[in-house]
Amino acid sequence: MDAQLIEHLMEPKNYGSMSDADSEGIGKNPLNGEKVAIYLRVSEQDGVPIIQDIRFQAIGCTTTVVAGSMITQEAKGLDFKKADELVNTTMQFLEQISPSDAVCTEMVAIALKASMDTYRLRKGDPDHPAVTYQVQHSCTLKEGETE
Repeated sequence: MDAQLIEHLMEPKNYGSMSDADSEGIGKNPLNGEKVAIYLRVSEQDGVPIIQDIRFQAIGCTTTVVAGSMITQEAKGLDFKKADELVNTTMQFLEQISPSDAVCTEMVAIALKASMDTYRLRKGDPDHPAVTYQVQHSCTLKEGETE
């Protein structure tokens, strides 16, 4: 196993809640109840939102925690446009691997998107609830499918 993966597994970066978050979003897997919440502290520079700080919490497997650690490390400091590109690039990569392998990382990516969308929606309605997105992949193999 790659040393960087082991580090993210043993000492996940950005894990935990954020009491003063400007936004939060949830990615969830309705088939097994797993979910990821991503919290953002955002600053704006010339009207452009920038992720100043980011935290995540996960009810999921170790792959979900590793993906959460890696994606939040990548997203920290990005403006929303670059963070949207990170989500899109991640989702395109996931199309190349098996759905059962992709689902945990997808959950993290859509939680980041949900948190940014919540922030955008709260610009017009400060009381807008956190956005939740559901995964499109499944970690359950269909009959006859192999890893």
